[in-house]
Amino acid sequence: MTTPQLEQQRLLIGGEWVGAISGRSFEKFDPYTGEPVGSAAAATREDARAAADAAGEAFKAWSTTPPAQRRELLHAAAQLLSERAEEIAGATTEETGATFGWGMFNVKLATGMLSEAAAQAYSVTGEVIPSDVPGLLAMGLRQPAGAVVGIAPWNAPVILGTRAVATPLAFGNTVILKGSEVCPRTHAAIARALDDAGLPSGVINLLSHDSADAADVVDELIAHPAVRRINFTGSTRVGRVLLELGGKAPMVVLADADLDEAAAAAKFGAFMHQGQVCMSTERIVVDRSVAEPFTKTLGERAEALKVGDPRDPETQIGPLVSQAALERVSQLVEDAKSHGARVVAGGKAEGPCFLPTVLQDVTPQMRVYAEESFGPVVGIIPVDGPDEAVRVANDTEYGLAAAVFGRHVPTALEVARRIESGICHVNGSTVHDEPQMPFGGVKSSGWGRFGGRAALEEFTELRWITVQQGSREYPL
Repeated sequence: MTTPQLEQQRLLIGGEWVGAISGRSFEKFDPYTGEPVGSAAAATREDARAAADAAGEAFKAWSTTPPAQRRELLHAAAQLLSERAEEIAGATTEETGATFGWGMFNVKLATGMLSEAAAQAYSVTGEVIPSDVPGLLAMGLRQPAGAVVGIAPWNAPVILGTRAVATPLAFGNTVILKGSEVCPRTHAAIARALDDAGLPSGVINLLSHDSADAADVVDELIAHPAVRRINFTGSTRVGRVLLELGGKAPMVVLADADLDEAAAAAKFGAFMHQGQVCMSTERIVVDRSVAEPFTKTLGERAEALKVGDPRDPETQIGPLVSQAALERVSQLVEDAKSHGARVVAGGKAEGPCFLPTVLQDVTPQMRVYAEESFGPVVGIIPVDGPDEAVRVANDTEYGLAAAVFGRHVPTALEVARRIESGICHVNGSTVHDEPQMPFGGVKSSGWGRFGGRAALEEFTELRWITVQQGSREYPL
């Protein structure tokens, strides 16, 4: 008899939880133990078409649903997500190797995102625009766009899956959440909370698929006439639409920085969730005058982190998501060593885990200088003064998050303004997110913004509508 843990995760299409039309499914394995932890329906083009059809049909009624009702339903979904936090965090550990704490943090922030989206339900407003035509009332009105496809990754699955759908729903759009094949049960938990909260049939839809079918499923969704917006969070090599892509976040440590505070932020930013966060601190650009003491402090803190089974409440560093990820991180570290980098801490794998690694004297000749590691690896680059720090911080194709540490805040703020990134924190970690903040990158780290009112432009149409009062003279 199949245990509940190994039951197949189904698709949500038009208000029904169903298997794939083809009958196909795929298995999921625990990245720490290698054991099977379930299976999921493997959607194909037919399923994607059905989901988009359902979203398109549901849009007609949902787009005219009063904001108070949309707000109430999103609040109810937030409550359900919160009540199911431990169950969802457990699924996140099984599917992605995340620590239980990371899963719980995901649910907490995602709950806040649903609540913030609910608060934004009344923000779809317009304006009266002065016209030069006598008697003409001109208005700029915002309206829901249509069906929105949210493509979410595995690394912060509850946060990013919720972010992909919450605000579009609040503004009157319907959604299709295309979950990651890495964490189908975790992403399904978001859709289930919204469905159980009482969203009408077709307003929220969920697709999971085998990795081999990803391109076909996405192609079918993009081509569907009901789909008016795509938001994608993932690697820059996959995505180029609202995109939030990869990062190579720099932390600048100025000569007057509080080194203990900077090291604490660097430890968190570089190693939280094994460095598998788009905002992870990957490069520390530190003034040469304080490079040695800073490096020593960070190295000691990295070596003190507990590595092992993510189910152990004391574990701080769990496994990387896959063997391929482990091998790639290993190759980046070996390449850096071969070009002269010194390993201050870590530098090797232990089973499916990679030890928290601090590399000193990283140079542009090393792959890790430019490539996103997406692992628990941080490189230290000594520089001479703020101008060189800014140059090195900007010496990357990415521009999502950054940080600057310095006791003289005006100087640190001036440096922050010169860094090419969508987000920059002075005296704080590169890893920081809040539901109401404008979140997104520049350069190859994305286009558009999630979060609060910043998302209004992304998920609504701005229309110009006029009403002529009285007669009007025309030149012809």
